[in-house]
Amino acid sequence: MKEYFRVSASKYDATKSFDVVRPSSLGHPKDNSVMFVTPEYLDRWEATLSVKECIVIWPQNVEVPAELSAKHAVIPHREPRLGFAEFFRDNGITYNRKPEAFQIVNGAYVCEGASIGRDCAIFPGAYVDSSVVIGDNCYIGSGVKLIGDVMIGSNCIIRENTVIGSDGLTTRRSEDGKVVTIPQFGGVTIEDNVQIGANVVVCKGAIDDTVIHSGCRIDNSCFISHNVQVGEDTLIVGETIMFGSSSTGKQVFISGNSTIRDGVSIGDKAFVGMGAVVVRPVPAETVVKGNPAKGEGV
Repeated sequence: MKEYFRVSASKYDATKSFDVVRPSSLGHPKDNSVMFVTPEYLDRWEATLSVKECIVIWPQNVEVPAELSAKHAVIPHREPRLGFAEFFRDNGITYNRKPEAFQIVNGAYVCEGASIGRDCAIFPGAYVDSSVVIGDNCYIGSGVKLIGDVMIGSNCIIRENTVIGSDGLTTRRSEDGKVVTIPQFGGVTIEDNVQIGANVVVCKGAIDDTVIHSGCRIDNSCFISHNVQVGEDTLIVGETIMFGSSSTGKQVFISGNSTIRDGVSIGDKAFVGMGAVVVRPVPAETVVKGNPAKGEGV
């Protein structure tokens, strides 16, 4: 697995002699990683026992299970997500991309290491990073930027000036009100037969990938934030914003200029009306409209 940094666990627990080299989440825990457990996800803490030699940031007012402290270095913190951000700040860890060696192909900047499938059209002014993988028969418009770990399936269209793989805004505030940034280590996965319009931004995941599943259509000038999951054959109309960790099921329709709050899920075949502000989960096959969005007849 990829190594992003190296920090000795002995810095936090003198009895531990291993290093951590990556972040991970409770949903996808990894060996030798740093992760955090918030009070609302305490029921998932045992996922940490499936991996070894980690630093786990734990709620300060909750007793640490003996098997957890035996296996990992534990950092109690009043707000574990802030503790996670402070871990990177205190160890000087960022994950900003560095310039890569590239070739100019038909006016596009294609970095060494990029993988491009058959019969792809990549227009002048596009930038393809070294870890990008593009399937067959794809259209990459002029000015498109593919940054970092971006995987694009076959038969996809990415229109002009769209950015795939930019950082999302993942931050916490310290006790003195200062903003602490959490570096973004994930990527973007775009499955087959996806079309994305011009001037769209799709942010990479904070830890795990942002995913746009097969058959989706995303209109011009939309913003898809970090960790978002867009279900198969979903339509997202122009100027819609999906904030971090929001998601849709299959065959959802989101009308133009809508806003989906962070962490909110929208069920299969739901319909979100024009300009709606969705602040709570939407059940499958439901129509919601307004600000805040409500079901018809409610």
